[in-house]
Amino acid sequence: MADFYQHGMITTLQKLKDRPLEDLEDELRTIGKKRKIVLLLPALYSEFETDSMPQIIEELKRANYLYRIVLSLDRAGKGEFKKAKKVMSSLPTDVRIVWHDGPRIQELYGELRDAHFDIDMPGKGRSVWMSLGYILSDEEVYAIALHDCDIVNYRREMLARLVYPVVHPAIDFEFSKGYYARVTEKLYGRVTRLFYTPLIRTLKRILEYNPFLEYLGNFRYALSGEFALISSLARGLRISPTWGLEVSLLSEVYQKAAVNRICQVEITEFYEHKHQLLDKDKPDEGLIRMATDIAKALFRVLSQDGIVMSQSFFRTLYTAYMEESRIAVEKYNALSLLNGLTYDRHGEIEAVEAFVISLKRASEGFIDDPVGIPMLPAWTRITAAIPDFPERITMHVELDNL
Repeated sequence: MADFYQHGMITTLQKLKDRPLEDLEDELRTIGKKRKIVLLLPALYSEFETDSMPQIIEELKRANYLYRIVLSLDRAGKGEFKKAKKVMSSLPTDVRIVWHDGPRIQELYGELRDAHFDIDMPGKGRSVWMSLGYILSDEEVYAIALHDCDIVNYRREMLARLVYPVVHPAIDFEFSKGYYARVTEKLYGRVTRLFYTPLIRTLKRILEYNPFLEYLGNFRYALSGEFALISSLARGLRISPTWGLEVSLLSEVYQKAAVNRICQVEITEFYEHKHQLLDKDKPDEGLIRMATDIAKALFRVLSQDGIVMSQSFFRTLYTAYMEESRIAVEKYNALSLLNGLTYDRHGEIEAVEAFVISLKRASEGFIDDPVGIPMLPAWTRITAAIPDFPERITMHVELDNL
C-alpha cells in the first residue's frame, strides 16, 4: 500500500488505490464545462516517428473533458507539419498546432527581437513559452497541463490525475507537479537521483536553513516534465530556455504562489521514456549538459536570493556533493538488491564522477557570467510592450491550422 505521509511544506497527493478512471473523468467533464482545460504537448517532429506518439494520441481520444489540445511542434518542415496535422486530426478534441519553424511564427519571433526581447535560444523552453502565449490569448482558458511526448507507457490517467488538483473547485491549488518512479528492470532517473537531489542536500548542509532549498527538496521528482497550473499564474511566469526549465519554473512558482497552493501528485506508479546519453567525453551533450544547465539555473536563483557563492564555496560544494552522491549510490544499491533489480554500482559511481564535471562547468560559467542566458519574459510583460501581440499569435496559429 502506498504511504499517505505528508513530509514537508508541499502537499503530496499519493496514489492510494485504483480509483476508476471513468469516475475521475466524469468529474473533470463536469468541471471542464466551467473551467476550461488545455493540454500543451511539446514535441519534435521526430517523436511522431516513435512508438510513443501514436500511443499518446490513441489514449487522448478518450480524454473528452479537454477544451483544446495544443501541439507545440518544433524542428518540422512544411511537409512534416502537414503530416503532423493529419495525424492530430484523428483526435475528437479541438486541436491547434503552433508550428515554430513556419514563416508566420518566425515572423512573430522576429518582431520580438525588434522589440529588444532576448529570445535567441531555440529549444523546448522557448517553444513552450511561445505556445503558452497562444493559449493565454484565449481568456476562457482556466488551466493548462503539460506533459512530454516521449512517454513509452502513457495512459490518460496520468493527465487526469495531473490536472485534477488545479481545476477541482473544492481543492484550490494553483500548481501541481507530477511525480512517479523511473524504474523497469533497473532504476533510471540518474540526473534526479545522483545529481539534483544530492546537490540540494549538499547545499542545505552548507547553507543550513534556507526556505527555498527546503521547498526544492520537498519535490519527489523536481525534474519531471509534467505539471499543470492555472492561467492567471502562468501569465506572470518567466521561463528558462535551457535544460534548467524545471528548476527555474519551480523558482518562479515559489515567487508567485503561496506554498499551500502548490502540490505534487503521483500520476502513475511507473514511468518510462527515452534515455539521454551520459558520456564524460561529450560534456556539451546529453545528461552532462542537462546537469550543467540545471546547476547554473540553481546557482542563479540562489544568487537572486542573496546567497554569496565564492570560489571557496564551490570548492567545498564539489567535495561535499561527491560524499552526498556516494551515500545515494549506497542507498540505491540496497533498494535494488531488495527488489531484485539490476544495479550497476560501478556505472553509478562513474555517473557521479561525470556529474562533478557538470558541477565544475556550471560554477565556472556562473562565476564568469552570473546573469547568464536570460529568462524568457512573462507574458504580462510582452502584452504591456506590444498590446495586440496575443491577438496576432491567435491569428497566425489559426491561419497555419486552416
